[in-house]
Amino acid sequence: MGSVEEQRADTAPGSIAHRVPDLGALELLLAVARLGSLGAAARELGITQPAASSRIRSMERQLGVALVDRSPRGSRLTDAGALVTDWAGRVVEAARAFDAGAQALRVRRDSRLRVAASMTIAEYLLPGWLLALRAGRPDTAVSLLAGNSAAVAERLLSGEADLGFVEGLTVPPGLDSAVIAHDRLIVVVAPAHPWARRRRPLPAAELASTPLILREKGSGTRQVLDTALGGLARPLIELSSTTAVKAAAVSGAGPAVLSELAVGEELAMRRLVKVPVEGVALARDLRAVWPTGHRPAGPARELLSLTRG
Repeated sequence: MGSVEEQRADTAPGSIAHRVPDLGALELLLAVARLGSLGAAARELGITQPAASSRIRSMERQLGVALVDRSPRGSRLTDAGALVTDWAGRVVEAARAFDAGAQALRVRRDSRLRVAASMTIAEYLLPGWLLALRAGRPDTAVSLLAGNSAAVAERLLSGEADLGFVEGLTVPPGLDSAVIAHDRLIVVVAPAHPWARRRRPLPAAELASTPLILREKGSGTRQVLDTALGGLARPLIELSSTTAVKAAAVSGAGPAVLSELAVGEELAMRRLVKVPVEGVALARDLRAVWPTGHRPAGPARELLSLTRG
């Protein structure tokens, strides 16, 4: 007889997994009962007969009773084995119901993907990634919520989005992240603007003191620019999307600082002119983000993988 401590350990609520046979062993016992042969049961479950015999012996040692009488004519359950088999049937049936429920949860999770992304990523990178995702998951319904980096964080933390993308210098509290790409901000003006004819790079101090067409507070672009320059002049115009900032710059309203990703066509067609700047680096990381401790799964994990490809 074991010590008091051992007896308490054997009866501790958390120790049931050590006292109850695993599902594989229970399924094997049920197959033996149904087929009347250990060898036939082993073949049905795709294991060798020695492995099946070993599993039955291990279960008998674990329970402390003989379960199967083996003879040249086949395998017969003992009285204890018949009783355990009855219990095993109920356990396996409950496990099948559990598995069906878990599968239903996975199907529901995989049927939709809610993405929140800051403007530059939403407009210039995500469309390609989502097309690639759709090729592999045509039945997954994808919704995209575009906003600034602060809004992306709010949606993730409130459970409104499964995966987010931001452009700022820091990761908002409560989120984990992975760098998926690198980006550069550039100063652009309309061809008629005086800066378009400069022969020397624009000093960082002059850029900082000039009213610019800017995104709203909370945007990753503005955060990077403000931090790099140590402060900004009062905005010339404050707009809520990259497209709106770009359109205002093209119209000649004033200079703007935009992602290089956003202005390729305008630069190629000379609707905008890039203005070199000296004394400041305007590089930034683009990041995928998700709530801390909740690693992306299902379609969110696949989308994250596509961004790194």
